[in-house]
Amino acid sequence: MVAKLISIRGAGPDEPGPGEPGPGEPGRRGAAPATLYASVKGSGPPLVLLHGLFGLGSNLGGVARALAERFEVHQLDLPNHGRSPWMAPVSLSAMAPPVHDYVRAYCAGSARILGHSLGAKVAMQLALSHPRAVTALVAADMAPVAYPPSHEAVFAALRAVAGAAPSSRGRAAAILREHLEEDAVLQFLLLSLKRNESGVYRWRFNLKALAENYADLRAAPAGNPYRGDTLFVYGANSPYMAKAGRAAAKAFFPTAEFARIEDAGHWLHAEKPQAFNAVVGRFLDGSREAPSPGDE
Repeated sequence: MVAKLISIRGAGPDEPGPGEPGPGEPGRRGAAPATLYASVKGSGPPLVLLHGLFGLGSNLGGVARALAERFEVHQLDLPNHGRSPWMAPVSLSAMAPPVHDYVRAYCAGSARILGHSLGAKVAMQLALSHPRAVTALVAADMAPVAYPPSHEAVFAALRAVAGAAPSSRGRAAAILREHLEEDAVLQFLLLSLKRNESGVYRWRFNLKALAENYADLRAAPAGNPYRGDTLFVYGANSPYMAKAGRAAAKAFFPTAEFARIEDAGHWLHAEKPQAFNAVVGRFLDGSREAPSPGDE
């Protein structure tokens, strides 16, 4: 299998230096269209993968490889992340439309959608707003509820790296370790570092916008219930799917099924890949076309 890349048109988000506007920021508004960056592999019905906060489409590479024999897998970089455009505003309701546009353009109008963490919330918002575009939905370790803030140390670490303008990944890692204890989180964040033409390592994501709009990203999705096939898969050791989360999931997604991955936390797809991929694969193989209520 050979991955093909559907690249964005216009300027990418990697070029700006300190204080320079990125795509979609004031001074360059409209410079980059809303076409999202994607890596596509496999064959079969389309399956779109959406990563979490501070991530990249490649974070779900293990899932993509496991499912590419049965699906055409599209690994997207969400808006304000990776090589996708920077745009405003930053919220669930603003991030879902570019994904919808992508599905319409590259997936013949509808696709199975799998999202993890923030990507799961964007996927839920897409299903609630544009149910015809979502053949089936998988939400990995996330519920349709508002969560309290929990990334203060991460934001402090990210700002420290940005302010230091490190010239090596090792230096960036050392700065992160001054703020973060979990090596898994540190290694995850380092994946979003890119060296610019000046030799300085910069974050691929729009740190300023994500920090300023963090409350909107923690909010619950909104809309009419989605009645298509839905799976909530979560780690047994993760706090994200509590009793209130299950209740909200059934309210927004009446047909929802739940699957718990034992001995796994929030990063369940990486901690228990075989179990995760097996559960998700069985669900997607059996999913039906979603009902078609009045959408657009």
